[in-house]
Amino acid sequence: MIIFLYGEDTYRMREKLKEIIERYKKIHKSGLNLKYFNDFTNFKDEIRQTSMFKEKKLAVVTDVFTSSDFKEKFYQSKKDFLISEDIILIYEEKDFNKNNSLFKFLKKNAKSQEFKFLTGQRLKTWIKKEFNKYEVKIDSEVLEKLIGYIGNDLWQMSNEIKKLASFKNNKTVRTEDIELLVRSKIETDIFKTIDAIAEKNKKQALNLLHKHLEKGDSPLYLLSMINYQFRNLLVVKDLIEKNKPYNIILKRSGLHPFVVKKSYYQSQKFTFQELKKIFQKIFKADLDIKTGKIQPEIALDLLIAEI
Repeated sequence: MIIFLYGEDTYRMREKLKEIIERYKKIHKSGLNLKYFNDFTNFKDEIRQTSMFKEKKLAVVTDVFTSSDFKEKFYQSKKDFLISEDIILIYEEKDFNKNNSLFKFLKKNAKSQEFKFLTGQRLKTWIKKEFNKYEVKIDSEVLEKLIGYIGNDLWQMSNEIKKLASFKNNKTVRTEDIELLVRSKIETDIFKTIDAIAEKNKKQALNLLHKHLEKGDSPLYLLSMINYQFRNLLVVKDLIEKNKPYNIILKRSGLHPFVVKKSYYQSQKFTFQELKKIFQKIFKADLDIKTGKIQPEIALDLLIAEI
């Protein structure tokens, strides 16, 4: 069986990936047949091997469409993978050309799900549900203000909802709460950390991160902030490389004007390929943490060291 997850809303797509992995782990207790691949040879060899535990394998395959070799070889063997008793989960966060045979094949034959950015009422419904998890209410006017500050970036929105819910503690979010907390969420230290990374000053970047950790900030929260900022840089850099004027970048990015302004400046310090590689490293660090492969603090240190 093949599952195909793709789209621009990486937050909901990651949530779906975690849901599938957690469901698999509940059924297959050993966890030894959960594997991750971005190399076709290793992937093909693993799928061909018989599991000693007689368990279905879950092979999470990333970057298929950004590797021409992987894409071509996977397509050549597509029928074998389609009839496999194992679960092959193709996970594609990056943008890719959908006018190719493999994409058309997966859309027709795999259990595919596209994750588009939420807008309008769907975005509002998602935000309300997130607040309901914390038993916190938000009225329509305040909700509009929150969306105006953040846009439809669910990575940032999720962090802000947690912060507001903790602050309100089973009450109703007011306009003054948004103005007090959400505006200040654009943390200067995180921007300083990104600047330090851009200047190749790993020592300063690590010092800034360790200051956060010493204050008790969650490593996962810090990673999510770094992920959020580099994702913004990728979005803005992509639009810059497409020669879009600043006002179009502001509109299409869906980001807060302050974030666009800061990201526009910082993106000049990276090439588009550098940003893509860094974003891949962030994704790997996040996945390694959430699958228990590495301690969060160590993952952060290694991430900065490898950038």
